Amino acid sequence: MMNRVPGVIESMKQSKVIVISPIGNIPSWITEIVAKKVKKFFGFNTLIKPVLTDISFAFHRGRKQYHSTQILEHLAREAPPGTVKILGITDEDLFIPILTHVYGEAQLDGTACIISISRLVRGTGVDIIDTGSSRIVKEAVHELGHCFNLRHCKDAMCLMHYCRKLEDVDKKISQFCRYCDIILTDSIKSMESNRIK
Repeated sequence: MMNRVPGVIESMKQSKVIVISPIGNIPSWITEIVAKKVKKFFGFNTLIKPVLTDISFAFHRGRKQYHSTQILEHLAREAPPGTVKILGITDEDLFIPILTHVYGEAQLDGTACIISISRLVRGTGVDIIDTGSSRIVKEAVHELGHCFNLRHCKDAMCLMHYCRKLEDVDKKISQFCRYCDIILTDSIKSMESNRIK
């Protein structure tokens, strides 16, 4: 991983935070692990703060799932002052209309993203602390990567690779490829230069 805190962007990273926002009954060990890893990957301080207590507005009766795009709009609106990005974490199953389910969704180059732990920790023989937390962190960093303007990557080992099934998530290593790392660094530098104009 490249060092993203030289010179001019250091001040922004000290004054802005990435908010980790649990929605519903998310165990504290999950939010704490995600907050720690997000800080490591992106260099920003993190703040664990619930901003949405009810997402029933996004519930689809026919599918018995929650429409993630609607939740993103609310997360972005409710983000506290000083937020650079906000990540919602829910245990509800998420969907977008063209897919049966999603592990998460993000506003590309926007403020908000969300992940669901529902499918990441279920199944027989899953060690929730090890395998589950690894999957959750990978998906959290992946969705935040989209908020920092990263697209899906063809490298199956990169965190920005699109995953259709849990085996794909497990196969990824916990880092960006060199190309995505450079794009992320440039995105953060661009945010800072726009902020001081």
